[in-house]
Amino acid sequence: MKRILAVMGTALSLCAGANASAADIKIGEINSYSGLPAFTEPYKKGWEMAVDEINAAGGIHGNKLVVISKDDGGKPGDAITAANELVSKDGVVMISGSFFSNIGLAVSSFAQQKKIFYLAGEPLTDAMTWSKGNDYTFRLRPSNYVQAAMLATEAAKLPAKRWATIAPNYEYGQSAVAVFKELLKKARPDVEFVAEQWPPQGKIDAGSVAQAIEAAKPDAILNVTFGADLVKLVREGTTRGLFKDRSVVSFLTGEPEYLDPLKGDTPTGWIVTGYPWDKVTIAEHKAFLDAYQKRYNDYPRLGSVVGYTLIKSAAAILTKANSTDTDALIAAAKGIAVDTPFGPITYRAADHQSTLGAFVGKTALVDGKGTMVDFKYESGADFLPSEADAAKMRP
Repeated sequence: MKRILAVMGTALSLCAGANASAADIKIGEINSYSGLPAFTEPYKKGWEMAVDEINAAGGIHGNKLVVISKDDGGKPGDAITAANELVSKDGVVMISGSFFSNIGLAVSSFAQQKKIFYLAGEPLTDAMTWSKGNDYTFRLRPSNYVQAAMLATEAAKLPAKRWATIAPNYEYGQSAVAVFKELLKKARPDVEFVAEQWPPQGKIDAGSVAQAIEAAKPDAILNVTFGADLVKLVREGTTRGLFKDRSVVSFLTGEPEYLDPLKGDTPTGWIVTGYPWDKVTIAEHKAFLDAYQKRYNDYPRLGSVVGYTLIKSAAAILTKANSTDTDALIAAAKGIAVDTPFGPITYRAADHQSTLGAFVGKTALVDGKGTMVDFKYESGADFLPSEADAAKMRP
């Protein structure tokens, strides 16, 4: 039976701390809060700010938006348990969030089985919207393919022919390396990949990894590690001279949540995707930045933008659908345009991937702190395959 906006049950929101009423619209949100606080803490601040803005502007057709948030602890099984509780006990009309790609795929499969709308925020594996895509799953962040295409374009300009790769040994790292290899070899048939290292996520033995890569004598290195693993790799690799006179191309490293912990150890000249929050001149970003700094007396991380844009996207879909029926939400999400701090995006109808882009530039050390320089914002729309081609990659 079609669920309309005025008949939602009661719940307690973990944002804003207010009691929900019968007319409230409840969204479930799941993320690895205890597993990756560097990203998820600012991410939570971003979505909480979005919720307050939406409700201050009248909510969803006059109904208050409530987010019920759960921690998956970085474990797919816990994410599914949380998703079950959100749907069966809390009565949410959609699920959102997730960070790790393996968790995102698990929640996506759950959404398909339970026929519940899922708006993924961070999981980057291409399988989310292509080989394992389904009618119920949409994704916000630019995928591995998009970021690899951006980075491969820059990598192809380097004189380097011998490449090595370092990536966490799970879905995200495997997917990122595979697509980067494919795209770089397409642009530069003369390159070869001479070594690869697959440390377990969160448990890198940086000394052994650096030693193995150095032994292969590559001209350049692709890095896909992030968080604490990145810090260990950079410090150990720098001590061993691994990065001396070698080009490094690195996914995500320009994001402040990963640059900040490096402090004075930030490497210079790495080609990265990231978020130079203090240098962005996009008009829509200024309003977001001002509001965020006023509210939190802190600067945003990329997680802040993801959390904020995720809930703004959910609200736009609910508003357009004017219903909480899953089929209505799916129809509304296909092709929908959403305003973001990086400018307008759309969620493509063919593969449910948004056109949100990324900043591509180089790392630099300024006043003892890591930052990005020589960057430009690249729209995801310019790097995604056509919708017709993407549709062929879906089951």
